[in-house]
Amino acid sequence: MADRRPPLASSSGAIGEPGDPVAGRLPLIWTISVILVVILAGGLFGYDQGVISGALLGIQKEFTLRSLALEIVTSWVTLGALFGSLAGGWTADHFGRKSALIAAAVLFVAGAAVEAFAPNVPVLLAGRLLVGFGVGVAAVAAPLYAAELAPAEQRGRFISSYQLAITVGIFLAYFVDEALAGAQGWRWMLGLSAAPGVMLLLAVLPAAESPRWLLKTGRVDDARRTLTKLRPGVDVEARLKAMEAALRTEDQTASWGDVFARRWRKPLQVGLGLAILQQITGINAIIYYSDRIFAEAGFTTPAAQTDATTWAIGAVNVLATFIAIAFIDRIGRRPLLLAGLVGMGVSLTAVGFAFLQLRAMGPGERGATGLVTLAALVVFIISFAFSLGPVTWTVINEIYPGVVRGRAVAVATAVNWGAAFLVSEFFLTLVTRIGDALTFWLFALFCALGFVWVYFRVPETRGRSLEQIERFWEAGP
Repeated sequence: MADRRPPLASSSGAIGEPGDPVAGRLPLIWTISVILVVILAGGLFGYDQGVISGALLGIQKEFTLRSLALEIVTSWVTLGALFGSLAGGWTADHFGRKSALIAAAVLFVAGAAVEAFAPNVPVLLAGRLLVGFGVGVAAVAAPLYAAELAPAEQRGRFISSYQLAITVGIFLAYFVDEALAGAQGWRWMLGLSAAPGVMLLLAVLPAAESPRWLLKTGRVDDARRTLTKLRPGVDVEARLKAMEAALRTEDQTASWGDVFARRWRKPLQVGLGLAILQQITGINAIIYYSDRIFAEAGFTTPAAQTDATTWAIGAVNVLATFIAIAFIDRIGRRPLLLAGLVGMGVSLTAVGFAFLQLRAMGPGERGATGLVTLAALVVFIISFAFSLGPVTWTVINEIYPGVVRGRAVAVATAVNWGAAFLVSEFFLTLVTRIGDALTFWLFALFCALGFVWVYFRVPETRGRSLEQIERFWEAGP
């Protein structure tokens, strides 16, 4: 049978062109600046993801909420993020990557304050939407900022640091949940999320703007000065010419319709497909409702559930992300995606069988099967953390041509949040209707389908400059 893999993946796993002609590493001070911005943006995203797991119990008790209302409180941050990501693409394109990140930080701090002092559920939901809006803007602007400032040979690691920060934020949120457990503890849990927002604001202010964006908006001298600071060891004029060559074919005011133009349909499909696949395989359902999952698995006390969540989900998620950072620029995007989907699918299948066994057992008989569930979820988290977690954001932020990159990233991020909203909104309802086992088997089925789709449709972009990737799509696979 003929090899039907996309021609972008050559025998060496990369686009068949020479490397970046002005390759080189950023000076340490600017490397730290870029990564700090990306880490803080990802950290506030992760903290908000993780903290709600511990806050739900206090919210439920104070406002006497049922499952549907809890799903709404949990999921509306993703609804806000959906609209925030669309606004983030427009803001990043019109006002710059830095301005978008500053706006995200301000929105997040304001939303956290509203959540902490919410007197009723409608105000709490307003705060959740506001926080989500800020998270959505940051989710577009931060990886985009990293993609445009990082050298080609480091781009995967720079963008993967965003996913690492998400996992660290989740882990820290679980610790905060454990420390602040109590009647009014949920207000402190949500209010403390303002801290990463303030730190992000302080980190963005002295950071450099994206030279690509400066050049695109006609600020050639500013782009030259910024490149001189960022890349003192390379030929700045050669880099400017490479950027100008890519920008020459671009309209300076790309419309939303341009994102969906026929010529860019293939990269759009890759970005949207990965955005959806990352969510429908169940990661946010497990993170948001981890305490409830472990309760069903036989961890009977709140302390046991919190400990399992903190270490099996939070700590493992952080550590396994380092696998992606170590190998994403060495072995490439595709191998990590394919290996991760296999591990995720197998572990979710095992979780489904474990829950089938648990349903037939009494509370005192669940010890061994509960540990199997715990082990399988650990394998799932490891597999996700080195594959769909970081690689999705990396590919989304490098696959699109410059003419539509800001808005295309925004669309893919919005689709990601839309999928996250549907999963978190209906996870408990799905479990109630079809049971735990079938729910996890459904996630496993999506992993299997995702493996086939990635194998045939997702190209390898390791080691290629953004200009080289763009020329590939222009030539037409």
